[in-house]
Amino acid sequence: MTHASDARARRNVYVLVLAQAIMGAQMPMIFTIGGLAGQSLAGNPCFATLPISMIVLGSMLSATPVSAVMQKYGRKVGFFMGAFAGALGALIAAYGLQTGSFAILLVGSLITGMYMSAQGFYRFAAADTASDAYRPKAISYVMAGGLLAAIIGPQLGNYSSFALGAVPFVGTYVAVAALNLIGCWMFLFLDIPRPPVPDADAPHGRTRMELLKTPRIAVAIISAMVSYALMNLVMTSTPLAVVGCGVGGATEVPAYLSNLIPAGTAREQFQFIAGYVVTAHVLAMYIPSFFTGHLIVRFGVEKIIAAGLVILAGAGIVGLSGVQLEQFFVALILLGVGWNFGFIGATSMLASAHEPHERGRLQGMNDLLVFGGVTFASLASGGLMNCSGGAPQDGWVAVNLAMVPFLALAGAALIWLVLRPSED
Repeated sequence: MTHASDARARRNVYVLVLAQAIMGAQMPMIFTIGGLAGQSLAGNPCFATLPISMIVLGSMLSATPVSAVMQKYGRKVGFFMGAFAGALGALIAAYGLQTGSFAILLVGSLITGMYMSAQGFYRFAAADTASDAYRPKAISYVMAGGLLAAIIGPQLGNYSSFALGAVPFVGTYVAVAALNLIGCWMFLFLDIPRPPVPDADAPHGRTRMELLKTPRIAVAIISAMVSYALMNLVMTSTPLAVVGCGVGGATEVPAYLSNLIPAGTAREQFQFIAGYVVTAHVLAMYIPSFFTGHLIVRFGVEKIIAAGLVILAGAGIVGLSGVQLEQFFVALILLGVGWNFGFIGATSMLASAHEPHERGRLQGMNDLLVFGGVTFASLASGGLMNCSGGAPQDGWVAVNLAMVPFLALAGAALIWLVLRPSED
């Protein structure tokens, strides 16, 4: 039951859900076409996913500064900064595609990363004014805002790809810029107090190293890193795998999709299908958010994170089973659900493991580490997919096998936390 003092928190959740739904649509748009755009300009196919890697790198580099700005000036300022960077980066990326410059595309992608970093703090902002009982639900509801983004994003990306001339994907980046400029007004309705300036004799909290040595914080960060990095690893390579296996003849279009695909070359048709696969994946990422918070309250955060890791492993098993479109759909749906349980669970665990005056220090460090792992995963994705064997099927197998050691690491860390004596 929601505490009576959560009226302000509920209002903020409504605003953040809308922001996640409308402005968040840009991320599935970019992740659907980023690797394909990179492949069209990169001289070496191993670097096809570098534009996505640069977005995540930009997010990693800006996580700590954005968190510090929010700690000093409030959440609104940080969110407006992210929206402006998202619009600017998208326009620069569009110019890079229009002029055929891979380097300019990468610069625009790097700047876009600041938006991704700011969006990552929506979930923490939802927890700022919430009671202990409402906090997991608030985080979960805000993540659920991605459901509408999952519907809008990939489809808007598909239909805007050729909207502004013969150069593919320019229209998609222009649409991303418009989403940022139109959607950022919503932050005016947030009601999150600026963190108070501590008195000179107030406790400064634990250092970053002390925070990292706290078992619950360490396991939360590891779980978030593994959940997000593996999701990104597989999702980033999926459009390349769908198009590569389809154009190469290893994948056939099932009858139930044939009427939904516009006429065109085989490559254009499978690019369109890749959008449907990513849509199914992003829906699976966010639909569970309507009840993930309730599951955490009922069963405990450790069990939900464990369930997420098991489901991620299931996604890898399905991915290894073949390259027909049904297998892509099932693998990516499991990948989305596993990410949801693992990442929301890790966020809830982290949010309850620090004091308010440690918020800026810990949350910035958390996202620095999480998106550092995601950067590595997105960099590895293109190399594994395009440079592991002679066929797209070989690359897809390599991508899914790469999940194994990281799932083992997160699973071992979670078991260690559960079995650790409670008095320590």
